[in-house]
Amino acid sequence: MGRPAKASIDLNALRNNYRLAQQVAPQSKNLAVVKANAYGHGAVACARALESLTPAFAVACIEEALKLRASGIRKPILLLEGIFTADEVAIAAQADFWLMVENNQHLEQIEASNPDHPVRVWIKLDTGMHRLGMEPAVFPAAYARLKAMPQVDDEIVIVTHFSSADNLADPSTPRQIEKFHAACKGIEAPKSLANSAAIMAWPKARAEWNRPGFMLYGASPFEQPQAVADKLLPVMTLTSAVIGLRHIEAGEAVGYARSWVANRPSVIATLAIGYGDGYPRHAPSGTPVLVNGRRAPLVGRVSMDMITVDVTDLPPVSLNDRVVLWGEELPVNEVASHAGTIGYELLTRMTGRVPLSYRGGDN
Repeated sequence: MGRPAKASIDLNALRNNYRLAQQVAPQSKNLAVVKANAYGHGAVACARALESLTPAFAVACIEEALKLRASGIRKPILLLEGIFTADEVAIAAQADFWLMVENNQHLEQIEASNPDHPVRVWIKLDTGMHRLGMEPAVFPAAYARLKAMPQVDDEIVIVTHFSSADNLADPSTPRQIEKFHAACKGIEAPKSLANSAAIMAWPKARAEWNRPGFMLYGASPFEQPQAVADKLLPVMTLTSAVIGLRHIEAGEAVGYARSWVANRPSVIATLAIGYGDGYPRHAPSGTPVLVNGRRAPLVGRVSMDMITVDVTDLPPVSLNDRVVLWGEELPVNEVASHAGTIGYELLTRMTGRVPLSYRGGDN
C-alpha cells in the first residue's frame, strides 16, 4: 500500500558490522555512534539492536540522547559535541550521559553546576582537526582542572579525532597519533582515538575506547578496497518501483531543462524517488540504478518526487518492477561518487517521507 519508495534496514547486518569492529580491535571497548538518527537508519531501532553488544552509545547532542532514553535505551550515552547550556550538566548526571569537554566554557559550566552525583567526562585534545578540543599547550592544565572538580567522575577519557584517517596515504594520521601521545605524556587515563577508518586501517590508533560510526551501517570510509571494509554488510537498501514507461525517439529530451537528449530510440522508466526523499539532486545522467537487478543509467535531472532511467538495453521492464537506489548490490558510496558527495551525506539526508522497515530484530 502507498508510494513504493522505502528503505529496508537489516539489523543483523548492523550487528555483524559492530562485531567486525570488535574483532579488529578485541582489546578495545567500542562505543556505537548513533548520531544523526543513526546515520539515517533510525536511532531507536538501531540502538535497541546494539544495546546488548555495546557498553555505551554516542550522539551529537543532548536532544538525541533524551530521545533514546525516552525509548527505553539504558546504556550510557556520550554527547560528542558536549553541552550547550549549563543546565545540561545536571540532566546529564541524572540520565547517565557522558560529557565531551571541548573548551573553557565547558569547564566553567561544569564548575558552576551542582549535579546530584559526579558526571562522566571525556576531554577532547585537538591534534590537527582544528574544529573542537583543547590545544596541546593548554591541555594538561585543563585535564588537571577537570580532575580537581568534585562534579566530575574520577575516570576521564582523553579523546582526539582524525582529519584524514580515510586516506591511507596521508601522513597526517600518524602525525596526529604522535601529537596525541606527546600531549598526554605522564597522564594515566583511558584514551580514544579511532573512528571507523582508524579502527579498520590504523592499528596504532586503537586504544581503550574506539568510536565506530559509519562502518556500523555497512559503508566504507575508503575510496579504494580495504581488507576490513570489504567485510562490511550494507544495512540500508533504498528501493522504489517503476511508475511510468514510455518510448521516445532520437532527439527527444527527458526531464526538466531538457538536460538529456536521446541519441537513439529509447525506453524510459520513471521511478518514484527524488530529492524530496533524500536522493541526491545533483546525481548526473549515468548514475547507476538497479532495475530488476540490472544496472540502468539515470537520465535527465533528478526532480523532487521522481527520476528517470534509460532501460532500453534491459530485458522488458513493466510498471511496478522493483528498483534499488543503493544498498545490496549497489554501494551507496558508488552513487555518492557520481553525485559528487559522500555516502555519509546520502544516508543521513534521508527524509521522513521514506518509511523505514526493519528485519533481523531479534539478537
